[in-house]
Order: sequence, then structure tokens, then C-alpha cells
Amino acid sequence: MSKQPTTTWPYLLQLDHKGVAPLYLQLYHALRDTILAGQLGAGTQLPPTRVLATELAVSRTTVVTAFDQLLAEGYLETRVGSGTFVASTLPEDLLHVQIPQSPVQYNERHPHLSQASQRMVHSPLVPRRKGSSAKAFQPGLPALDEFPFAIWSRLAARYYQHPPFELLAYGDPAGYWPLRVAIAQYLMMSRAVHCKPEQVLIVSGAQQAIDITVRTLLEEGDVVWLEDPGYPRARGALLGAGASVVPVPVDQEGLNVEAGKHLREHARMAYVTPSHQYPLGIVMSVARRLELLDWAQRVGAWILEDDYDSEFRYRGRPLASLQGLDTHGQVIYMGTFSKVLFPSLRLSYLVLPPALIEPFITTRALAGRHSPTLEQAIVADFIVEGHFNRHIRRMRALYAQRQQLLVQAIQQELHDIIELEEHEAGMHLVGWLPPGIDDCLVSQLAAEQGLDVHALSSCSEQPLRRPGLLLGYAGTNEHEIRAGVKQLAKVLAKIV
Repeated sequence: MSKQPTTTWPYLLQLDHKGVAPLYLQLYHALRDTILAGQLGAGTQLPPTRVLATELAVSRTTVVTAFDQLLAEGYLETRVGSGTFVASTLPEDLLHVQIPQSPVQYNERHPHLSQASQRMVHSPLVPRRKGSSAKAFQPGLPALDEFPFAIWSRLAARYYQHPPFELLAYGDPAGYWPLRVAIAQYLMMSRAVHCKPEQVLIVSGAQQAIDITVRTLLEEGDVVWLEDPGYPRARGALLGAGASVVPVPVDQEGLNVEAGKHLREHARMAYVTPSHQYPLGIVMSVARRLELLDWAQRVGAWILEDDYDSEFRYRGRPLASLQGLDTHGQVIYMGTFSKVLFPSLRLSYLVLPPALIEPFITTRALAGRHSPTLEQAIVADFIVEGHFNRHIRRMRALYAQRQQLLVQAIQQELHDIIELEEHEAGMHLVGWLPPGIDDCLVSQLAAEQGLDVHALSSCSEQPLRRPGLLLGYAGTNEHEIRAGVKQLAKVLAKIV
């Protein structure tokens, strides 16, 4: 323990008696800075408050106030019967980790990964890592430039300025109840989905919806039908869970049920996109839907219906969901807000048969507790107050225009290379290339030019009759569409 001579305190702790800052605050900062600079070492005893007040020509209250603040923050400590001392361990020491002098020697050998992890790490289906800026023609990206941010900000301010405490605590793993009610009402009216709010489970994105379904219902090695061509990330999630994925061909009526039965009749699950097949855009016929439901009921299989962008139909009447035709509780319905609002929101939902509600909620709780509650509350208000339906109507009109612009631009610049036609629904079109062209190479070269076009062959396990490109138009404005098509024409000129 060391003691600082009292005569040095006025020199160590220089105060401006005529300054604007209160003297107690000046003294607090002076002592703190002196301690941090090492001029007062750990264990140094400070003079009594009366003595220091006399030395500095200030009131004792000024010294006591500064000492109390330094004691509260951990710079000083008191010892009964001995006085006040500089703390042995300072607050700054607790905030910074001591860096070892010698570098860490990492083991260069490859770590042992689980079989499931190895399947995912080496899968070509893992999403590409991208920068923050959106690129032209990215499939599935909504019109972020037309999102009603003023309305969204006003709704968000309700919760972020004065958040109810229950929304800041741990939430219900099944999701925020008002949002589940709003989703159930919306789906019954717009998609003819049979459900009650209790059947709606909120999850963090479509990938988690697939993952939770797989975790809950499948054993390793269980057979799953998957549309071919189909959604690559669904395939990745299924393979990662150890499922045996059987690619089932798609024809003009959707997934070919007879072909699936010929390949592996007693599958455990079928993953389908009946309202707008990904990536071809085919609408599954009513006859094929009934055939699929009959197969599922007969063999005891589950159907995961991914209704990812059904809100965007530009002609004809809205299509009823496959789940709305199910009379035996075999269909699990999946929807997302990524396509209708914005992807970083990471909110999707499942509509579960009653028998699956509790098992799925348990799996969801263990997989990530719950989705952010404040964002769920904002979305609930956005739906209930009518902004959601108005936004969808606006986007339908906008996307129809952007689709027409894309078709016109392709016909003007690439009519002899890409075959492209308007479609009655969706957010992307398939541009068919001449036989023999490597669509993966086109996709790679386009990416080097700042375009995000996906190769159709990357969605298929079996050889396709023709190569093609997925061209998203919803999130690409008029200028980007025209400029992007010109850039794509330059890319194809190097290959064709």
C-alpha cells in the first residue's frame, strides 16, 4: 500500500474554479484520468475527504460526490477503518481481454464434421454470399424501391418509442398472437386455407420452416419427393437432414404423381409449389392436386405446400391452396413475408394440422425460441390496418408492368437467342436458351458483369430438354431492366 503526500494533490488534480463544469465533475475526471494514466497505482491510499477538500480549496461535499461516483464505477474502494484506496482491478481492465504474446497455433487438420454437416458444406445448393447491393434480375426479390417505408416507420415508432415490456421479454415460440390471428384471417379470405390462429406457427424465414418440418417429421433415410426442376434450397435442407430425396419430374400439370409412385411410392413426404411451381411457373391442375392428396392419404405421407409468391397473379381468378382441398390433415402449408414485404424481415409461417401443433412448437422453441416479437407486432398492425392488402394490389400492378418491360427488352435485344413469354403470375420468368449452351457459364459470366441470373440447370437433378435462365423482374426497375438486358446481350454474344 502506498500513500501520496498531500502536498502533491493540487498539482495532480488541477481544478478550474472559474470554469463552466461543476467542481465535483472536474475532480471526478481528474482523479479518473490520473488513475488510468498510472500516476496513482493500484492500492494507493487517498487522503481523507476533509483533508483533500482543504488542499484543493473546495467544499467537502464536492470531494464526497466525486469519491462516491468513482466508488460506484469501481475506480476506488473503501476498507473499513483504513480509508479510501485506488481499486486493485480497474473497470477498464475488466472490459479488455489481455492478448497473449505468442500467436495461437491453430490445428491445420480438417475438423471432424457430422455427416449432415458434410452434406451441407459440400452442397452446391448453399446460397451464394453476396454484397449488400441488389443486382438486376435477382429472382424472388421484391420491389424494395416501392415499399411504403413512411407507413412502416410510423407503425414501428409506436413500438420502438414506447415498447410494451411484454414485447421485450421472451415471447411465445408459436408467435405473436395478434399476428397469428391476422394471418389466419388473411389466408382464409385470400387463399381458401382452412385454419384457426392456433394452427399458425411463426418462424424465421422459409428455410427455417422447412428445417423445422424436416426435424419434426423425418428420420434419416426417409424418402421425400421433390419437384424436378425444383427449389434448390429445399433440396439442401432435406439433404442436410439426411433425407433420401427423390427428384420427381414436372409436366404441364405440375408434379407427376404417377412418376413419383413409379420411382418410390411409399415416400414419407412430398415438397411441392402447386400455385406457381418453382422455377417453371406451372400451376398444378385440380385433377393433379386431388391425385396427390389421394396418394398422401393412402400411403400416410405428408405434403409440404410452399406457397411462396401466390399473392402475385396478374390475370384470372386467385387460386385456392392445396391445403384448402385437404380433408384428411395431410398438408402443411407454408407462406412467407420475404416476397411481399422484404427478405431481411425473416418472417414466415406454417399452417399445421391440429395433430402437429404441439410437436412443431416444441421443435421451434428448441431451434431458436421465437422470432423477433417487435417485428411481428409491426407486421400484425400492417395487416390489420389494411396496408398489407393495399401494398399487394400496388405491387401486382407494378410487377405486371415490369414483366412486360422485361419481355419487350428481351425481344428487342435477344429475340434470336432467348425465348421468353409473359406469364400470368410470379416474380420471375424463365428465359429459354438454344440447346447446347451452358447456362451455368452464362450465369457465371453475367455475375461478373453485375447481373444476378440463375441457371435453370442448377434447379434440376435430371438433364433438361433445354438450358435456361431465371430472370427476376419484381425487384428490378425500368432502367435496370433495360440496362441489364443490354449487358446480358453482351455476355451471350461471347458464347453464342
